[in-house]
Amino acid sequence: MIGSVRRLVHPAWIVAAVAFVALVGAAGFRATPGVLIHPLHAEFGWPLATISTAVSVNLVLYGLTAPFAAALMDRFGIRRVAATALLLVALGSGLTVFMRSSVELILCWGVLVGLGTGSMALAFVATVTGRWFVKRRGLVTGVLTAGGAAGQLVFLPLLAFVAGDAGWRTAALLVAGAALAVVPLVLWLLRDHPSDLGLPPYGGTEVAPPAPPSGGSARRALGALADASRTRAFWLLAGGFAICGATTNGLVGTHFIPAAHDHGMAETTAASLLALIGIFDIVGTVASGWLTDRVDSRILLAVYYALRGGSLMLLPALFGDDVRPSMLVFILFYGLDWVATVPPTVALCREHFGDRGAVVFGWVFASHQVGAAVAASGAGLVRDRLGEYDMAWLIAGALAVVAAGLSLLLYGGRRGAAVLAVSSAGSAPAPR
Repeated sequence: MIGSVRRLVHPAWIVAAVAFVALVGAAGFRATPGVLIHPLHAEFGWPLATISTAVSVNLVLYGLTAPFAAALMDRFGIRRVAATALLLVALGSGLTVFMRSSVELILCWGVLVGLGTGSMALAFVATVTGRWFVKRRGLVTGVLTAGGAAGQLVFLPLLAFVAGDAGWRTAALLVAGAALAVVPLVLWLLRDHPSDLGLPPYGGTEVAPPAPPSGGSARRALGALADASRTRAFWLLAGGFAICGATTNGLVGTHFIPAAHDHGMAETTAASLLALIGIFDIVGTVASGWLTDRVDSRILLAVYYALRGGSLMLLPALFGDDVRPSMLVFILFYGLDWVATVPPTVALCREHFGDRGAVVFGWVFASHQVGAAVAASGAGLVRDRLGEYDMAWLIAGALAVVAAGLSLLLYGGRRGAAVLAVSSAGSAPAPR
């Protein structure tokens, strides 16, 4: 298949297309927490904080798995890791229908699906773009990142309808089937490296086989973390991205539907609004990738975070029992900004940490998910204690403004890559 179109389309674009579809499949179950919170609460009587804890475990593992998955892709190949990840998503989602306790919820929804989706996280995007593209990296990063938004767009309204009409178990089985359906496509078309086909990456001129990985995958991932953590840039990127996760997946992605329901809005309507965020997110993330190839990534991040903070502070006043024009404006604006932070963050990891940028980005992304987990649990506690979400939105908005400041502090030196390069040789310069 790839060989037959080699003269017409560079195989990098085929690999990118397959990766996009795989990311859509993996995104399916990550779209379900907001839809299933109230059905699970109604059937089992579990507090929202307990259900949110399962979401938090999912989010933490989703992040912590990413750097190890990036190292595993270096050792065993993109195709094997991606296929295994999709099988884990299907297994975790399918077993959910048999659960009877909150512990089983955490094991299925949290652990299995967290490990599976974590292996298909944004470190996967960084690995694909780093191997297959020299030109258009920012744009392709934006498009692949939008795959997660496309997954939300495809699944969220459907899952909300199925959960309301046929029950949440049917919705969980639908996600399992969707993940399984992508596995054959990954095994058939996804390739590990352009040198496997005797070609340079897109925009490159030399066919360079990948260097054989040294040491185990866990050792490589932990070594990259140890070296990167000695730099100022890593902590600024990780801190900003932790706030990014708190203000997107953790808060809005998990609690927007319950918050809208508190104000009398139907869950299917609220789910449709989140799906609209997914539509605008695709546009915003692709545009952000295009801008990343042309504008300083630090400026982009600062603008994205500052605008996000202002919009979250306004959100409590926008909820109602129906969809008002002001809420649609928020959905449009927030959707454009949702994961627009990813392309410039990936570019900065590559700029500061060189060839190990994908693995380092995996750790930066782990901080994203830790922030998301804290926000998911914290917002559930706020709702249980105060009876409303208003305080959670205001705190998140303030934190986003802090993230804008952290992004601007990234000015002042670009020696992260040198630290990693020299430290791997045995003697590193003093960290910034």
